[in-house]
Amino acid sequence: MNHTAIARSWVEHANGHRDFPLQNLPLGIFSRPGQAPRSGVAIGDAILDLEAVLAAGLFNGAAKAAVEAMQGGALNAFFALGRPARVALRERLLGLLAEGSEHQGALQAALYPASDCTLHLPAKVGDYTDFYVGIQHATNVGKLFRPDNPLLPNYKYVPIGYHGRASTLRPSGTDVRRPKGQTLPAGQTEPSFGPCARLDYELELGIWIGQGNPMGQAIPIGEADEHLAGLCLLNDWSARDIQAWEYQPLGPFLSKSFITTLSPWVVTAEALEPFRCAQPARPEGDPQPLPYLLDARDQANGAFDIELEVLLRTARMREQNLPAHRLALSNTLNMYWTVAQLIAHHSVNGCALQPGDLFGSGTLSGPTPGSYGSLLEISEGGKHPVLLPSGEQRKFLEDGDEVILRARCVREGVASIGFGECRGTVVAAN
Repeated sequence: MNHTAIARSWVEHANGHRDFPLQNLPLGIFSRPGQAPRSGVAIGDAILDLEAVLAAGLFNGAAKAAVEAMQGGALNAFFALGRPARVALRERLLGLLAEGSEHQGALQAALYPASDCTLHLPAKVGDYTDFYVGIQHATNVGKLFRPDNPLLPNYKYVPIGYHGRASTLRPSGTDVRRPKGQTLPAGQTEPSFGPCARLDYELELGIWIGQGNPMGQAIPIGEADEHLAGLCLLNDWSARDIQAWEYQPLGPFLSKSFITTLSPWVVTAEALEPFRCAQPARPEGDPQPLPYLLDARDQANGAFDIELEVLLRTARMREQNLPAHRLALSNTLNMYWTVAQLIAHHSVNGCALQPGDLFGSGTLSGPTPGSYGSLLEISEGGKHPVLLPSGEQRKFLEDGDEVILRARCVREGVASIGFGECRGTVVAAN
C-alpha cells in the first residue's frame, strides 16, 4: 500500500513532511470560511477536498461509495463500511496524489492551504470510553495514594475503564476553561466550592471505532482489529483536586467531563500497518490474559510503536518568544493491553459499539520521569515543581498555559508519519 520512503507526491511540500507525507493520508472534516464542513485528506500543509474530487468524477467503485458515505460533515457512515472501503479509498488517493499523476491539474482546484481551513471533530461521537491501560501511569499514581500496593488486584486481569462524556469532546485548538467544583482542602473536614487549583493534562491515544456490533453479540479478540478505523491523539484534561474528592466509590465524574481535546485527523489503520509490532512481554509473574482476551496474532502484531510527546508553553514564554518546552517523551508501547483487547473487552458483555465511538487509552507514561504523561506524576502530586526555561515553575497548569501533544511513527525503510498536533490553552474560570 505504498509505505516505502521513496514514494513521492506532486504536492511538493508533502515530500518529507513531518506528519502528512503521501504515505499517511489521514481523514477528517474541515470547512473553509463561510462554507459547511466537508470531508478531506491531509497532504503536506494542504487539505484535499474529497467531495470536490467526487464531484469531478475522479472516484469510482468502492472508493466512490466511501466518499459518498463521508458527506454531511461526519465520517460515521464511512467508518461503518469497514476496512474494504478504507483500502479502496487509500489506493485511489495514492494514485491521484502520486508524482506523475495525470489528474494533477484537476486536483489543484480541490487543494486548499490547511492554514486557511477550520478543522472539526471527524465524527459524531455517540459514546466515549476512557481506559487506563498505561501501566506505568497506573503504578505512579497508585504509589501516591498506596505506596505499598500501587496496583489493585484486578488491573492485570481486566482492562479498566469508565464511560466519559461525549458532549464535551473538542478538536485541537479549543480553549480549556478552568472548571469549578467541590474540593476538600487539606486539613479540612468539609468541602468548598470554587475553581480547580490542580488542573492537569493526560497524554493519551484516541481510538476510533469502525464497524460496530449488534447488541448482545460480542466481538471476538481475533476479529477485533477489523473494528478499528484509526487513531488520533487525546488530552484527557483532569481536575485533580475535584477528582480526589469525588472519585470514591464510583470513579471520575466532573473532574474529567469539562473538556477532552482530540487531534482532528484520523490516521487510518492501514497507514499505521508498518508500525505494528509485538505486544511487549508481560513481566515475569504477571497473569496471562483470560482466553477471551488472548489471541496469538494480536500478541505478535497487535501493538503500535508510536512516539508520543508533550510540550508546554506558558503566556510568559510566548511573550519572551521562547519555544515550547518538552515535558515528556513516551511511546504507545507502554500500553499494558492492545487496542484489540480493549475492543473485545468492551463488547464481551453484549455492549453495542457504534461507528464513530471513541476510546481513550488512558495516560501513556513511560518508566522514567522524562516520559511521564501528566504533571501529577512529574511533580509527584505537587511536591516537586517543574522548572521552565522562562524561570517559572509549575506544579499544575496555570491560566495561559498551552499544552501541545504530538505523535510520530518512525521505522527504518518506511516513511515517517505523524498525527498533527493536539493543542489546548487554559483560560480562567467563569
